[in-house]
Amino acid sequence: MADLDLFGARWRKSSHSAQEGQCVEVAFDYPGLVPVRDSKDPVGPALVFPTATFVAFVAGGKAGEFGTV
Repeated sequence: MADLDLFGARWRKSSHSAQEGQCVEVAFDYPGLVPVRDSKDPVGPALVFPTATFVAFVAGGKAGEFGTV
């Protein structure tokens, strides 16, 4: 995945994100993959997860599997 070109990615963030911009953005333009980046550093690095892994992570968060912050 090191050669994945994210230059033209369409990034979006959750409507539930903090107004101060402290959130992550995701791109869904890559079949089988979900790139994730820090919205405060749009030219910085991105983490890329298999779609199934990202979906499981989001489901776990919604289910409270990670506790509260």
